[in-house]
Amino acid sequence: MRAVWKGAVTFGLVNVPVKLYSATEDHDVSLHQVHDADGGRIRYQRICEIDGQVVEYKNIDKAYDDGERTVVITDEDLKSLPAERSREIEVVEFVPTDQIDPIMFDRSYYLEPDSASSKAYVLLRETLESTDRTAIVRMALRQKTRLAALRVHGKVLMVQTLLWSDEVRQAAFPALDEAVKVTAKELELSKQLVESLVAEFEPDQYVDEYQQELRTLIAAKLEQGDALDTAATFGEQPDETGGEVIDLMEALRRSIASKRGGADAADDESEGSSAKASAGGAAAKKPKSAKKSEKPASEKSKARKAAS
Repeated sequence: MRAVWKGAVTFGLVNVPVKLYSATEDHDVSLHQVHDADGGRIRYQRICEIDGQVVEYKNIDKAYDDGERTVVITDEDLKSLPAERSREIEVVEFVPTDQIDPIMFDRSYYLEPDSASSKAYVLLRETLESTDRTAIVRMALRQKTRLAALRVHGKVLMVQTLLWSDEVRQAAFPALDEAVKVTAKELELSKQLVESLVAEFEPDQYVDEYQQELRTLIAAKLEQGDALDTAATFGEQPDETGGEVIDLMEALRRSIASKRGGADAADDESEGSSAKASAGGAAAKKPKSAKKSEKPASEKSKARKAAS
């Protein structure tokens, strides 16, 4: 990994030198645009409106237009801003971890110790762990002032940049203002459905099926060309659109039944086998009881012969 930022975490008089690394990466297949008539590559060029010339990226500056005047802002101007020059991740406060709404999380970055001794780094990590706190920090990254959450992830410290409060939209949906009555039975069935799907979360068992299918499609088209039969490549896919749920109770019952179907069938089969075995056992015992009833008569006969 390549460090994207270098500085220090500061809280009080404690200084923790760190390097910042992006914690996530994009695995999507990269596609470009082509002309549908001849397959020619579509490219976007940066053209100056004044002279009509194509401008290289290195010769492009930024500007602000207020409608009457234009102010050009160069890269040197941006780098000269005090916030951009700062190499600090300043701890503002420590808050309970559960107070941060996940909707505010933006990008994730790992922090690597960047000094001969990692004692200050480990001390901060263990302090956050033992207090179950998350540090709210301020930092300048990529020409923006960022608010971020500094927390522990395994053995590493990480920062997750946060959206500003005015960047999170309010969910104003009229349908949610309507009074809706949920019956106790509906809630009970819904809980049963949840219980039938309870499991430990293991991220490794999930894959991006769309990207897998896209790679399969690309490989098949490279081999077979445009004559590719996608139905043969992927098989006929069932229509999963379905219709609108009319009877919520019935939908819940069917969902639970579909999850329990295999287990219930096995239970029914087991119960059926037990019933048959029980009936067979009862039938087998009857002759034994008949023999037991004959035994005393046989003994009486022997006794008579002995007496005679």
